[in-house]
Amino acid sequence: MATTIHPSAIVDEGAQLGDGCRVWHFVHISAGARIGRGCSFGQGVYVGNDVTIGNNVKIQNNVSVYDAVTLEDDVFCGPSMVFTNVYNPRSAVTRKDQYRRTLIRRGATLGANCTIVCGSTVGEFAFVGAGAVISRDVPAFALMVGVPARRIGWMSRHGERLDLPAALPAGQQADTACPATGERYRLAGDVLTLLD
Repeated sequence: MATTIHPSAIVDEGAQLGDGCRVWHFVHISAGARIGRGCSFGQGVYVGNDVTIGNNVKIQNNVSVYDAVTLEDDVFCGPSMVFTNVYNPRSAVTRKDQYRRTLIRRGATLGANCTIVCGSTVGEFAFVGAGAVISRDVPAFALMVGVPARRIGWMSRHGERLDLPAALPAGQQADTACPATGERYRLAGDVLTLLD
């Protein structure tokens, strides 16, 4: 499938886009960006030079993916969510050599208007709720909400909330299944594992 680029979009020479991408109105993709197959970039998206984006990533309207951000396959970035790359910015102090890398692992969802503070890793299939602020690493499958974000539960790969507490006492475990797919999961302490 061919990549489609709206006439109002700017894709700088040197940017690499895989097959089947859709680049919508007023998008700007910088020359150094490396983008996989089947990605979608909504209106007003910006992608920096030092950015790697995997396959089937969906970036909704008004999101800026700044330098030092990596999005693995199947990541969803909700409308107007925010990435940063400098931890302590000042207009009068140049800190381009102090960018902190941010990694969003496969299948994670970043809800509308959430903020991912640089230097954080969001685990596979984690779910960051709308408006949450992530300032530390997020485990795989975790459901995070609030400012600052806290884990309130767990999500399946299918994006369904699992019937489990946020954590169990050390040495305890509990099993459950995704209500949509039947995939089995095990919570041991504060680590969730897919069993199937």
